[in-house]
Amino acid sequence: MIDQATPRHSAVSEMPDELRRDVRLLGELLGQVIAEQGGPDLLEDVERLRKAVIGARRGEVSADEVAEMVSTWEIERAVQIARAFTCYFHLANLAEEHYRIRTLRERDAGDAVQRESLASAVEELGRERVAELVEGLELHPVLTAHPTEARRRAVVTAIQRISGQLTEYNSQGRGATERAESRRRLLEEIDLLWRTAQLRNTKLDPLDEVRTAMAAFDETLFRVVPQVYRSLDAALGEGSGTRAPLARSFIRYGSWIGGDRDGNPNVTAKVTREAVLIQAEHVLTALETATTRIARSLTAAAQFTPPSQELRRALAGAQDAHPDLVSELATRSPSEPHRQWLLYVAARIGATRRRDLDLAYREPADLLADLRLAQESLVAAGAVRQAYGELQHLIWQVETFGFHLAELEVRQHSQVHAAALEEVRAGGALSERTEEVLATIRVIAWIQERFGVTACSRYVVSFTRTAEDLAAVYELAAHALGDRAPVLDVVPLFESGQDLDNSADVLAGMLKLPEVQRRLAGNDRRVEVMLGYSDSAKELGPAAATLKLYEAQERLTAWALANDVKLRLFHGRGGALGRGGGPANRAVLAQAPGSVAGRFKVTEQGEVIFARYGHQAIARRHMEQVSNAVLLASSPSVGERTAAAAARFRALASQVAAASERAYRALTEAKGFPEWFALVSPLEEIGSLRLGSRPARRGLGAPRSLDDLRAIPWVFAWAQTRANLPGWYGLGSGLASVEDVTELQAAYKEWPLFASLLDNVEMSLAKTDRSIASRYLALGGRPDFEAQVLEEYDRTRRLVLAVTGHSRLLENRKVLSRAVQLRDPYVDALSHLQLRALTALRTTEDLSEAERERLSTLLLLSVNGVAAGLQNTG
Repeated sequence: MIDQATPRHSAVSEMPDELRRDVRLLGELLGQVIAEQGGPDLLEDVERLRKAVIGARRGEVSADEVAEMVSTWEIERAVQIARAFTCYFHLANLAEEHYRIRTLRERDAGDAVQRESLASAVEELGRERVAELVEGLELHPVLTAHPTEARRRAVVTAIQRISGQLTEYNSQGRGATERAESRRRLLEEIDLLWRTAQLRNTKLDPLDEVRTAMAAFDETLFRVVPQVYRSLDAALGEGSGTRAPLARSFIRYGSWIGGDRDGNPNVTAKVTREAVLIQAEHVLTALETATTRIARSLTAAAQFTPPSQELRRALAGAQDAHPDLVSELATRSPSEPHRQWLLYVAARIGATRRRDLDLAYREPADLLADLRLAQESLVAAGAVRQAYGELQHLIWQVETFGFHLAELEVRQHSQVHAAALEEVRAGGALSERTEEVLATIRVIAWIQERFGVTACSRYVVSFTRTAEDLAAVYELAAHALGDRAPVLDVVPLFESGQDLDNSADVLAGMLKLPEVQRRLAGNDRRVEVMLGYSDSAKELGPAAATLKLYEAQERLTAWALANDVKLRLFHGRGGALGRGGGPANRAVLAQAPGSVAGRFKVTEQGEVIFARYGHQAIARRHMEQVSNAVLLASSPSVGERTAAAAARFRALASQVAAASERAYRALTEAKGFPEWFALVSPLEEIGSLRLGSRPARRGLGAPRSLDDLRAIPWVFAWAQTRANLPGWYGLGSGLASVEDVTELQAAYKEWPLFASLLDNVEMSLAKTDRSIASRYLALGGRPDFEAQVLEEYDRTRRLVLAVTGHSRLLENRKVLSRAVQLRDPYVDALSHLQLRALTALRTTEDLSEAERERLSTLLLLSVNGVAAGLQNTG
């Protein structure tokens, strides 16, 4: 075979010294903890399994021998070993994150412009062109509560503490005593990680999910956003921080957490109300703290920095309205008017948080006016660095987050609206579900009254089939509140292949709705449309769904142009490759020409939130990469190249997609496939992980139907089997349908969409292990399905390598390739432990309740560990 994987010892030898040092340190400390807590014999068993799976990768040990070793342990011992490998992955992931952060900082320290940064976009497109694009630039990440974060919050927190101690340990210039103390603290925290339960005992409720997401805001987003704007401002012109900014705030966050009720009965109107209050508490606290910090440092005396006449009048007005407060501030900061003013502003933000209406701000615009008053006064006094430094960062933060932090979006299924509308029109007693729909609309109105329309106006309709599905929301809103109905931007979500095909027709009908016509008149003819990557990929397979989504974008872009509409496409991408995931910047550049137009909105969910926003350096890099891609994708030159490639290779792609879809449907729609899938994977058991408040099934279809199964458990379960089927299945048959491989190779080189598809499939194949997967597939008792999957895997792998020209998977992505090769044996260990539990649960009929519970614990621990090892769930 042409793909001879680099031996693992080669990957180890290629590991950078700093990364090897951290992995070895953390591994040694974990080994010490395991020996202390479980005894030397436990550590010995862990080492036996570790060496055996590495030997299996080298061909020195058979998989049957590994399975036999695992079968000899008592379940309790197997559970401890699964915990050991899971903890190891948490620590290995942490070491890699630290190495990535160090690498980012080293690159930033050089003179060269970083690739895929805002500065590189300016370098490529020119300052004038970027300045034009920035005027309409919109980046809108939307955090969702989709349950794809397998780790408990307690585990995440423990890892963060270890991260802090590792940073301390590696700090330059530390003496031997300080390093010894850091090592002791590292050992203490790793000991606590070992003692922390990996599995949740209780299911998360939606407000738990809201509070978890707030950690990303508190620790990262609030601080990083102004840094991104500063990077753009510095790239656009000299003297950033001493002149009025050339960069405007272009990032706006959204959230579905506490608003997405599609298939989740736990999200109620009360929860939505509480969610926005939690968000407001966090953002107002952050703004108050930042304003106080800046005010206390702004000790510019009136003698050297005289206040403007406007600022003097404002202080006098504040003195008249709140004499005690302003007199106290003047006493604390005599002859420092700018400091007094900002301390007064901070007090008003605090009053806004506490709902002290005498002192509170009515809306963020009033706060911005007060901040700009201070900024203009400082400029007039010649203190430009104080005006355009940290104070400008604060202004950008207010513009970005307002008083609500992120726009809370509501989502509900079209069937729910149809049923509710039928009840309302009938005029009889309303069901509890219909009452909840109406209560949700009333809560949206309350949020808008309290925080403004931008805090909550988007209402996403899942499975939009016709314009009537959108009209239903407006009619229900009128029934709920009459003339006092909230301002609504009803957003159609197109998910199935047929719905994507019909999307432009649905929008044509939507434009005829009176409510939509009134909204377009007031919002500069802006329309938002959401495209569902997860469900389309689950229905059609990865290749066919990719082309179907691309074609839908082309049609929608043409429709918007013909109807004088400013279209914003909302990309509902998952974290995993089987749900439209993958590198975000490459995904942006692969969009249809004209479909971005400076506006990009995308979901960020589950483990992706913590991976991208868990650390400031990584978050900044991610946000710059996506912003860079949006700017490039919006430029005519890039659009023209993409359009030419799409025109040349369209027929080829259609042929690949059609053959791919046939192969995919031949498997997933075969009689008995859903039952077989449930047998060969831990699908049913995944629900016991309590990943989130949302059920794994929508509850709107047949209970044994794949149509009813959400895309997340579909992808998650396949990842656990090491088959990763949703990320690649069908593409091999699609590529095989084309006789001319050189044309496929040309498409890969010239068309970003085709390149992105193959690169993502290659990554998914690299995380697939044929040997381990075959052991799972054999559990279903259907040799025909097993052979079908493995034959398609072999075909896809062979042809992807032929088209990309690679001799092995991920040949051109050395860092990722090394990470996969180093992890694979340890993931194998957990897979063997999982297979033992799954086999017993599937094939042993006379298990006692206690035995079943112990096996389930082993299974779920291994699921958690494999997710950590592969670094993705759904």
